[in-house]
Amino acid sequence: MPTYTPPTKDMDFVLHDLLKISTLNIPGYADLDRDTTQAILEECGKLSSEVLAPLNRVGDEQGCTLENGVVRTPDGFKDGYRQIRDGGWLGLDTQAEYGGQGMPYMSYCMTGEMFVSANMALNMYQGLTHGAITALQSHASEDQKQTYLPKMNSGEWSGTMNLTEPHCGTDLGLIKTKAEPQEDGTYRITGQKIWISAGEHDLTDNIIHLVLAKIPGGPEGTKGISLFIVPKFMVKDDGSLGDRNAVSCGGLESKMGIHGNATCVMNYDGATGFLVGEEHKGMRAMFTMMNEARLGVALQGFAQGAVAYENALGFARERLQGRDVTGVKNPDGPADPIIVHPDVRRNLMDQKAFVEGARALIYWGAILIDRAQRNDDAEAEGLASLLTPVLKGFLTDKGFETTVLAQQTLGGSGFTREWGIEQFVRDARITMIYEGTNGIQALDLVGRKLAANGGKPIMAFFELIKDWCKENAGHEDFSRDIVEPLKTASKQLQQAGMYFMQNGMKAPNNALAGSYDFMHMMGHVCLGYMWAQMAKVSTEALAAGTADPEFHEAKVATAKYFMARQLPAVAMHLARIESGAKPVMALDASNF
Repeated sequence: MPTYTPPTKDMDFVLHDLLKISTLNIPGYADLDRDTTQAILEECGKLSSEVLAPLNRVGDEQGCTLENGVVRTPDGFKDGYRQIRDGGWLGLDTQAEYGGQGMPYMSYCMTGEMFVSANMALNMYQGLTHGAITALQSHASEDQKQTYLPKMNSGEWSGTMNLTEPHCGTDLGLIKTKAEPQEDGTYRITGQKIWISAGEHDLTDNIIHLVLAKIPGGPEGTKGISLFIVPKFMVKDDGSLGDRNAVSCGGLESKMGIHGNATCVMNYDGATGFLVGEEHKGMRAMFTMMNEARLGVALQGFAQGAVAYENALGFARERLQGRDVTGVKNPDGPADPIIVHPDVRRNLMDQKAFVEGARALIYWGAILIDRAQRNDDAEAEGLASLLTPVLKGFLTDKGFETTVLAQQTLGGSGFTREWGIEQFVRDARITMIYEGTNGIQALDLVGRKLAANGGKPIMAFFELIKDWCKENAGHEDFSRDIVEPLKTASKQLQQAGMYFMQNGMKAPNNALAGSYDFMHMMGHVCLGYMWAQMAKVSTEALAAGTADPEFHEAKVATAKYFMARQLPAVAMHLARIESGAKPVMALDASNF
């Protein structure tokens, strides 16, 4: 059975040695000193490893059940959720005036990593609630905020997002759910939504559904979409619960993974809904929630890879098989541990390089979000928006790949239910699909984000890397092993962008056919930027005489591995992009 030990040492390194968060000029960050974050990580880690992780397999094996319209979660989930709620973990970064704790988004991000690694399915119940809270904070009326947010921040009530319908997913302009205005100012919501995570369950007293629907007579397509609050139970003026609303779960999906989370078909049969914001402006409000959800899914992909790597590493250290070709390493045993073999090392180094690089990238993304929101920083907002599809698409692709590599480390044992690694593979797979498939993320990046604001965000990204490389090109070995590979990859990424500019306007398929490759190019460059900075920090620590040389030597070695073995993938993706759309579009649809 898999185990989970929170990687607090590496988290502390990224937060304080690399990013130096307590020194940043962002409101609330001065309070995130080393002692404070260590206390947070230790408490959250204890809950994650001792309570949530043991429930992960229970949730996978039992799943959720639908009985007479009521969804029952797996054994232990109620108590696990209660402990998350009672510990105050749900409202860490939400607005204090509505019951949150008002901490930076960074606090939610670093605790979220542990919750997801320990039990992704259980964490999704509160993760969707957090997204709904964010949308309501930004777009709801003051009366709506006072009515719903305190109970959602406390975890007494949960939230959902309802977009997809049986006939449409990404193309939301095709939705058919109707919202008919009533004389009292409410709306009657009628329609069906599918694939609604945590749409019905027994963990909270009420569920606040955020539902996209069209008001009759409104504009066609997405311009006619509005957003509505549709509570499971109506809320009385005094805040107590009233009658059951006309919303119900019509079925549960039978899924490949995340069995412990209820993925529901939701039926709205003239349910009472309350308009959020203005009529026909629902997409703006929903994208507030969607963008946060995409960052949350990026975290899921990385965190599943992290826990899978932890267990693969433990197996490789203990599993005895064969002998080291350079000399016996375990003379008292019948064989050496498999970690001595070069191909197993390659496998583990791929995992380590991704997991530790992705952690730094996720946390840097959280800083950009906090800068944008707390400092009203337009440059940070542009960078965060640019990176959102990269984080979601690249980190979930590579996170899933990392779980497969971890499974491969175990050989045949990894294919069995007994060892539990295959659950991480199955659970991670959804991250590449929901909240906008990764193909959609790539199209968003190339089709919208590169040209956003006149291209200022992508140019700012290139300048960051260019300036860093220039500042750190002095030391010969460091420059050769770290700086030059990053500089080369960044130039190749710029070359791909120029190809799109020169060829995409006259033949759009040239850009669209290369969008997925560009997303991966940029993801690799982002990880390269993180590893370059970590290598610098650890190199300086070693030169200064650190008390933990092995930790920093491992960082430098892993950075060199990434630059030598992973970053060259950028050149491959560039070659694919410059081949244009012709190889992709050569076949007639009928010839497949």
